[in-house]
Amino acid sequence: MPDILLINPNSSQATTEMMVRIAQAEAPEGCAIVGATARRGPPMIVNETELAAAAHEVELAWRAASTPHAGVIVSAFGDPGVDLLRRASPGLPVVGICEASMFEAAEGGRRFGVATVTPELVDAIDAKARELGLAPLYTGVRLTPGEPRALTASPQALEDALAEAVQACLDDGAQAVIIGGGPLGQAAIGVAARLDAPMVAPIPAAVRRMARQLALAPV
Repeated sequence: MPDILLINPNSSQATTEMMVRIAQAEAPEGCAIVGATARRGPPMIVNETELAAAAHEVELAWRAASTPHAGVIVSAFGDPGVDLLRRASPGLPVVGICEASMFEAAEGGRRFGVATVTPELVDAIDAKARELGLAPLYTGVRLTPGEPRALTASPQALEDALAEAVQACLDDGAQAVIIGGGPLGQAAIGVAARLDAPMVAPIPAAVRRMARQLALAPV
């Protein structure tokens, strides 16, 4: 079975390890998830300047990968570098966690919203929904209060705040809610376990989309 390279565009190795654990739990049997971490940049991307800079770091991480891989998952919610990798290697499946989760949330014509922690990335998230042709189904972003990096330093406070943002999305008419952020991967699983609501966790969604592209998904 092939290896899948998961690139964390944030510079935190601990976050990469968390992402790989989540992705591996969703991966088809025998398929290994191999993590790579951006060498420069912030430990958590919180604005569009950092998001734009991360695209180059994603390309560098991909070129530096020593393990052969059959596909690449870019594990930041703005999907930085996805287009760069697709242009650089047209035959290589490349999946971003934002696009994967939006497509999954919108399956069957469901209306969907995004609960997240980064107010300065709302415009980028809105733009992604339009780019994917999903704007008619998109109910928008609901945010947690406070500074994003400080909030993510407290797992329980993060889960509590995200649960409230998820409920706000549902109040907006969303039929499915995405927890928007690669570093929020563990929190997404925790919130989904405590709420009786249709939730989409981006990292597992990206693994499922990659498995379909590689024809590894179970029949």
